Amino acid sequence: MNWRKSTYSDGGDGDTCVEIAALAARIAVRDSKVPARATLFFRTSAFTAFIDSVKQGRKTS
Repeated sequence: MNWRKSTYSDGGDGDTCVEIAALAARIAVRDSKVPARATLFFRTSAFTAFIDSVKQGRKTS
């Protein structure tokens, strides 16, 4: 997987954020501090809706 970190990653080594990897029909998310631990997977449409909500400043449940 091709992992990438947010450009808003915390200072220092940039290791205090999540990383995402785009797959064919889903998005993988992992903690950059412990990448060997569990990876979460979301449908691309659900992840996109979440990101859009965050950008608009809406709360999500």
